[in-house]
Amino acid sequence: MKTALEADLEEESLQENGVIQTTQDQHSSISPPASTVSGAPDDEPFSTYFEEKVPIPEDVTQMFSFRKLWAFTGPGFLMSIAYLDPGNIESDLQSGAKAGFKLLWVLLGATIIGLLLQRLAARLGVVTGMHLAEVCNRQYPTVPRIILWLMVELAIIGSDMQEVIGCAIAFNLLSVGRIPLWGGVLITIIDTFVFLFLDKYGLRKLEAFFGFLITIMAVSFGYEYVVVRPDQGELLKGMFLPYCEGCGPAQMEQAVGIVGAVIMPHNIYLHSALVKSRSIDRGNKKEVKEANKYYFIESTIALFISFLINVFVVAVFAEAFYEKTNIEVNAMCNASGSPHTDLFPLDNSRLQVDIYKGGVVLGCFFGPVALYIWAIGILAAGQSSTMTGTYSGQFVMEGFLNLRWSRFARVLLTRSIAIFPTLLVAIFQDVQHLTGMNDFLNVLQSMQLPFALIPILTFTSLTSIMNDFANGLVWKIGGGLVILVVCAINMHFVVVYVTSLSSVALYVLAGLLCIAYLCFVGYLAWHCLIALGVSCLDVSCLASRMLTGHNDIYLLKDMDSDTMVERLEEEHIGGVVISSDTVRS
Repeated sequence: MKTALEADLEEESLQENGVIQTTQDQHSSISPPASTVSGAPDDEPFSTYFEEKVPIPEDVTQMFSFRKLWAFTGPGFLMSIAYLDPGNIESDLQSGAKAGFKLLWVLLGATIIGLLLQRLAARLGVVTGMHLAEVCNRQYPTVPRIILWLMVELAIIGSDMQEVIGCAIAFNLLSVGRIPLWGGVLITIIDTFVFLFLDKYGLRKLEAFFGFLITIMAVSFGYEYVVVRPDQGELLKGMFLPYCEGCGPAQMEQAVGIVGAVIMPHNIYLHSALVKSRSIDRGNKKEVKEANKYYFIESTIALFISFLINVFVVAVFAEAFYEKTNIEVNAMCNASGSPHTDLFPLDNSRLQVDIYKGGVVLGCFFGPVALYIWAIGILAAGQSSTMTGTYSGQFVMEGFLNLRWSRFARVLLTRSIAIFPTLLVAIFQDVQHLTGMNDFLNVLQSMQLPFALIPILTFTSLTSIMNDFANGLVWKIGGGLVILVVCAINMHFVVVYVTSLSSVALYVLAGLLCIAYLCFVGYLAWHCLIALGVSCLDVSCLASRMLTGHNDIYLLKDMDSDTMVERLEEEHIGGVVISSDTVRS
């Protein structure tokens, strides 16, 4: 039973803060703040993407309904755009040019791992009614929460810079050099603002527009695939045979780069927010289970399509440019009358390609149509990922800081931060330096991966947050191993990049940053291990000071009644109510 003080505190908090949490709500022990929008069916907050909610049709007689699947279709495809951003496209073409078809199995494995991680993100949003940033805000104390927010913002800015670079290069290629790179960078400011106001015409129309951009990418890169006609036998062998014959350090680094490019940290935050756009009764266990099922099916379809598009790019460059030398490409470009012959020196070194050179060599070997279609695909990739990146930034800011900024202000901030260094490089350097920034940006995003993967595994493993939908033993072990492997791979990527800098001062700076970085990752991992059931780490007196842990059973289970009352008072002040099933005298 509850004590009288506990009951009074709950009642007062409900009245003063408008937070609704009843004993009948058996499926989420975290309650989001009440909505300020009248008529909201489940009293959840509306912001950014949620000015309307898509109703789910009633069809109780069928185990599977295409009508319901269509109603749930949208968030997964917006999420999948992060798997098709210019950074991924560059990683794909470099993989094909450096290793042929031999690393397709890495791309397949990374996509499957990405799907499993997106499943966790979607389930968190569906079950709790809050996205990952909001849950982090409620579960971590102020200092770790701010650090976590800054790390995720760095990942978003890094991704945004890659998208700006991709768009600028696309404009340059489409205009045959008439639009300089710095001009393309400036154009991305205007077009992003224009596209972001599309959601005023309705949520489903916005999702349809993103679907149209994905279709443009599929048609563009599919055209290149048909023109080049890759060897299908080698393609299937590379996709399903996990082996890389004759591969050296360059190919191994490229394999690591594929994983880092595919699995992006801010995409976990994005997907957990996008699934809130459907009208789901979270008090109904059957509806929650059904939503999880349809979201997983939709995500699988969306990532399968994105995987095919990535395969198109890898296969084109594997078939046409694997083991090609600069002198061979120079001769072909010279014969075709290309104005970009000087990009390829007259030597026998292996061809090094990026997004810009990739379009040029396609034009040299397969005609100008191939170049323009390539540029259209890159432009679609850059524009779509720019918009979803902006949504990610707004969800993250709203969740971590409880800060409501207008869409205009949010885009202005992140786009300004992304454009300033990109514009300087575009003005004072050449395209090689601009595309070379992608290596640094991939490293930057790789370093941020633990700050999305560890929290999502932590919170989806807690029954106090997920109740009946918490991760089982298989998902806990499998998820832990996957995250460990992904983080280890990306740390290797970071180490390889840092050692290539050849500067003692940079080594020292990197060492100091690594110590701070590893300490914070260790902090997050400690709480994750407790959530996964490593009870020997559960020192309640330390945990209660380092995590707010509003509803975490692993933090509350050893508290006496006096400590519980003190915690309830803290919750009362913070405006969050512990559900009755977790408060025991």
